[in-house]
Amino acid sequence: MKMDGRRESGNVEDRRRMSGGAATGLGLGGVLIVGLITLLMGGDLGDVIQNVSNSGGLGTQTTEVTREFTAEEQALAKFSSQILASTEDVWTAYFKSAKLGAYRAPKLVLYTNATATGCGTGQAAMGPFYCSADQTVYIDLSFFTSMKKQLGADGDFAYAYVIAHEVGHHVQNLLGILGQVNQQRSRASKTDANRLSVRLELQADFFAGVWAHYEKQMFSSIEKGDLEEALNCASVIGDDYIQKRSQGYVVEESFTHGTAAQRNRWLKKGMDTGDISQGDTFSLKDSQL
Repeated sequence: MKMDGRRESGNVEDRRRMSGGAATGLGLGGVLIVGLITLLMGGDLGDVIQNVSNSGGLGTQTTEVTREFTAEEQALAKFSSQILASTEDVWTAYFKSAKLGAYRAPKLVLYTNATATGCGTGQAAMGPFYCSADQTVYIDLSFFTSMKKQLGADGDFAYAYVIAHEVGHHVQNLLGILGQVNQQRSRASKTDANRLSVRLELQADFFAGVWAHYEKQMFSSIEKGDLEEALNCASVIGDDYIQKRSQGYVVEESFTHGTAAQRNRWLKKGMDTGDISQGDTFSLKDSQL
């Protein structure tokens, strides 16, 4: 992506020097896979905490981390801030043109290992997530390194897609979709709640694609190979891919984010159409997703 000269968002809070402790037990690589299976990007934080804890990876040390950040870490922080600014510009313009009211941008919190959130304690093992209670996206930037090493998903546009997906959950929240679906999930069986979660996540992928559509149109920042990076990332974070990679087999009833093919399809549809009215994942049959 061509991001030189692009503005950074004023809605970023950097807590990386105020760590709540380092994860112990499995280590980041191990707990990342456990967390990815349950909740790579959004969803029920309680399930992630329980599953990571059951795997021995949620212990924490209380020693605060104070260190100098590498040039790569600082570049990722700046890039994340620039991508958040892009989502602000794109969604503000889209909400205005579609007469959806004023767009209220989310905050982005950068942290190390663990941090307090409106949804409970956030852990690096969870991966990036959106908390609707405080309308904030939380990211431990080491996730991008783990994403590259553990899943083979790399590239600046792949990282941008991760952020745009979480902002997609914020868009769902503003439109009232997130609250309605979470209410339905709270009354549903585990299997049905998982099905609703899949549709919610696929729509967030679609919204990330809508952002990419207008990012390209408004800023001409997308270069050759960028879209392929995002589509590859969407594929390798599919439930079927992650489960087969981590445990050797697939349990469809436990899917919470959709298959690799589904995630790729909805992200690409958003990129191609740029029209959120075409992102209704809830009225379709399972076979149509």
